Amino acid sequence: MTGASSGIGRAIAVELAQRGAGLVLIGRNRDELLRTERLLAGARAHVMELDLQERAVILPQVRALVEQYGRIYGLCHCAGIVETRPLASLHVDGVLAMLQVNLLAGVELAQTVSRRDIMTEDTGAILFMSSIYASVGMPGQIGYSASKGAVLAAARAMAVELARRKIRVNTLSPGLVRTPMTSKALSTLSPEQARDLEMSYPLGPGDPEDVARAAAFLLAPQNKWITGTDLIIDGGYTAR
Repeated sequence: MTGASSGIGRAIAVELAQRGAGLVLIGRNRDELLRTERLLAGARAHVMELDLQERAVILPQVRALVEQYGRIYGLCHCAGIVETRPLASLHVDGVLAMLQVNLLAGVELAQTVSRRDIMTEDTGAILFMSSIYASVGMPGQIGYSASKGAVLAAARAMAVELARRKIRVNTLSPGLVRTPMTSKALSTLSPEQARDLEMSYPLGPGDPEDVARAAAFLLAPQNKWITGTDLIIDGGYTAR
């Protein structure tokens, strides 16, 4: 799984480990990945320091993992970046960077993991992290919303294509979750704006563990009839 070095990705890793899963922890910060590994309390885990913008190295690294540990059951692409900018100051390079990590790296990983010589033969599961901002408007999130909307569309197409091999593909769309990434984004707002945003959630902002439990549900082999689904986890924000 990607994005395992902090926030939602770390929480998902802990949740999956508690349910008996063996994990490959992928991220750029080795020290933080090792910190996540320590939180797994001895569960089976392999740390892979990888910059997802270097897509050419993904297949060789995954092949090496399969040779060492055996076939892979699933993928959880949780890594993501966000840049808050209004339209007037939006830069194409910033949008491209978000597309690179939020969408293209996940597609590359899915293409690799779903290979017949890599994924388990009878079934598999792929989970992408999208966002409620793929479906609702938010000032300053044009590039981020575009990247997460693309994730939703790609996952639906992938779900239909891979269904014949019993590989399920789903997405999660969280709202405001208390993570280092969202704290950084909120720091660009005034205290009043940040407070108003938090108050717009009927149940308040979420915690990474709220998303982690949903991720474990969608990845579980027992839920073999769920594919092409986007599960919204937003404390009632989009129900308003």
